[in-house]
Amino acid sequence: MSNRINRANSQIQKVLQQILHTEMNDPRIDEFVWINEVNVSPDFRFCKIKFTITNGDYTKVDNVLEALTKSEGFIKHKLSEMLDMPHLPKLNFIFDKNMQNALRVEQLLKSIKIPNEKENGDE
Repeated sequence: MSNRINRANSQIQKVLQQILHTEMNDPRIDEFVWINEVNVSPDFRFCKIKFTITNGDYTKVDNVLEALTKSEGFIKHKLSEMLDMPHLPKLNFIFDKNMQNALRVEQLLKSIKIPNEKENGDE
């Protein structure tokens, strides 16, 4: 990826985070909604935005996704005010399941009972 695209991804991610937490008044989007990754296309026409919910309450993913999708116009307007971009990309919000999967693996590992060496009779 070019440096220009990397810089754009980084800047869009920072500004989106700021918009979500300071500019939006939607109660479905709270401080636990976090932007994990931003990938803008080389022509700056499309932008894939991966978000997660950091408090582990994955029951509200659909509500958050709906709020973000319906707020695309507002978010694009704020992006245009805060960033100098050749084009405002079409925003595509996607729930990032990596954190959810990591928490699930951690729970599974904690539930495994590993016997001590002394319990096996090996001393």
